[in-house]
Amino acid sequence: MNITDVRVRKVTKEGKMKAVVSITIDDEFVVHDIKVIEGEKGLFIAMPSRKATDGEYRDIAHPINSATRNEIQSIILNKYEETLAQEEAEDEAADNAPAESPEA
Repeated sequence: MNITDVRVRKVTKEGKMKAVVSITIDDEFVVHDIKVIEGEKGLFIAMPSRKATDGEYRDIAHPINSATRNEIQSIILNKYEETLAQEEAEDEAADNAPAESPEA
């Protein structure tokens, strides 16, 4: 299994959920709505889920073993951090750009 694409959509609201991610596996299968969450011990991912009739949330799609989960989480969190760094650099570049002088 190769994760061939990761798309990060940052969440702008305050709260524990920091981003929603879609991954593509082997250029053939997509999993949407993986959440990046800020927990007590740092960032982690939550797989897509829905509320069952008993009120509990159940994963719709998820890795079967912890090694695969750790691999997916690592790839997603690295891409999330990369996205944050890129946005920060863009913001800094915009702040440091010379102001255009009004034409006389």
